[in-house]
Amino acid sequence: MLVRLIAGLVGLAVLIPWMVFGGVWAIDLLVVGAGLICIDEYVRMAFPEAPAGPRWWISLCSLSLFGSAWYLTDRWLVLTGALVLVGTMMFAVASPGPIDKAADRLGRLVLGTAWIGGCFLFMPLLRRLDHGLAWVFLLLCLAWLSDTGAYFAGRFFGKTKLYEAISPKKTVEGYIGGVITAVAGVFIVRAVDLSALNAVDAVVIGAVIGTAGVIGDLAESLLKRAFNVKDSGTIMPGHGGLLDRVDSVLFVAPLLYGYAILIKGF
Repeated sequence: MLVRLIAGLVGLAVLIPWMVFGGVWAIDLLVVGAGLICIDEYVRMAFPEAPAGPRWWISLCSLSLFGSAWYLTDRWLVLTGALVLVGTMMFAVASPGPIDKAADRLGRLVLGTAWIGGCFLFMPLLRRLDHGLAWVFLLLCLAWLSDTGAYFAGRFFGKTKLYEAISPKKTVEGYIGGVITAVAGVFIVRAVDLSALNAVDAVVIGAVIGTAGVIGDLAESLLKRAFNVKDSGTIMPGHGGLLDRVDSVLFVAPLLYGYAILIKGF
């Protein structure tokens, strides 16, 4: 527990000044670096026997999506997405391996690109909105405060299993605690620099989008069980891999961006 807490505090001590003072480019570089690490962790789980080819391919596809989303028009992003899909199918055809496993290889390639490359790109898009830094902090609050609240609520009050087959330690009481802390986090960010959000927005974002973070964590747990691994990596002492820490962020980011531009008109 102590190692986990120290690692988290050290990470925040580096991350927060970088985001606050670094501007838009700081978030871009942060996402590229984190994305490549997460891709490496994913590929080691999904392609343990031959990770090199899939790692380079998913990284290339993800970087193409990042660049199209951040610096080009929506038309280019749609075109890039289509080319990534077609190219991935061609890559799967050219990859060595049993023919009866081809669909499985293709699915793992598409999942890695869409999940990490497709969802990660929304964090810099949030940064480019008005009050973009506040939106980024709101994203992190939703993902990490809900995780922290769920951990402590489950530890002290947890009795009813949430989804024991996938994650035996998660409880309904922990989930409720996570939603409460997520809502509290939205109210805090709203008071600091997002006055456009009203109380209803805070509750909806915290409860509904915060729930997506829980589902994201369960989804990654499901994949780890399918791949027969405990953690996605070892880069963070006490936490496992980086993908273990950002799985909620990957689920929350596109939903929060959609809420910002479609519901609130940012």
